[in-house]
Amino acid sequence: MRRIILCIAVLTTACRPGPASTAASTGAASTGITSAGALAANATVVRIVDGDTIDVTVGSHRERVRLIGIDTPETKKPNTPVQCYGPEATKFTTSLLPAGSRLHLERDVVARDDYGRLLAYIYLASDGAFVNLEIIRQGYARPLTIPPNVAHTGQFVEAARAAAADNIGLWARCSG
Repeated sequence: MRRIILCIAVLTTACRPGPASTAASTGAASTGITSAGALAANATVVRIVDGDTIDVTVGSHRERVRLIGIDTPETKKPNTPVQCYGPEATKFTTSLLPAGSRLHLERDVVARDDYGRLLAYIYLASDGAFVNLEIIRQGYARPLTIPPNVAHTGQFVEAARAAAADNIGLWARCSG
């Protein structure tokens, strides 16, 4: 029981909802990958599950994290075939977040999804790069808005429009 309470306390402290984001408040996010400067690390990458889901450690607790606001093509969903550009999206997320990367996780309104995964906006602690946004900007994901977690919806929609207009990533390779 003590361990569960400790884990809840660590997660509550580590993943506090913040202002829209450091990057968004500086306006840096509109240019793509952001460099808001170093952020306090509150998680470490263990492994990449797929393009929009990762495993991390928060303190001594392991968590599965679903990136808020993005949807990459499926690669591991039961009873679903591997979708167009899914393996590429997973490979790209892996390149952004190698095991051991220090992260800053930021919550929005709802902390967990129906599968118990922690929902977060993810930033590289070293330079403040906004990972969720970069995955969309490079054409590896579509925006996925599930209210009330909407803090970066406008940025994600704009980044997807730009990727589609530039015909990059899944926009170039996948129909529908």
